[in-house]
Amino acid sequence: MVDKYPVITLCGSTRFKDAFTEAQKRLTLAGNIVISVGLYGHSGDSEVWDGMDEGTISKTKEMLDDMHKRKIDMADSIYVINVGGYIGDSTKSEIEYAIARGKKVEYLEQI
Repeated sequence: MVDKYPVITLCGSTRFKDAFTEAQKRLTLAGNIVISVGLYGHSGDSEVWDGMDEGTISKTKEMLDDMHKRKIDMADSIYVINVGGYIGDSTKSEIEYAIARGKKVEYLEQI
């Protein structure tokens, strides 16, 4: 919590860009500080990967995954964007990480 504002980190597949944007707006207007992804590798931002060799892509993805865990560290809770109930391996890892650190976990859709 920062002052009176809870901090929430959004987690989920970046293929759901519109759902991320909607959740970010809704949660912000509800009085939360919202931390989101830095780019949408599965639904836009494809130019980020253009010209990268496989090794660089792999290292960049590892860095982004680690950064997202640091974003979870800064938050009071996470909000999982699980459109259609979808939760991929990366998101499962983030949920486990958050739970292990005592963070509250909420979901867009009931699981």
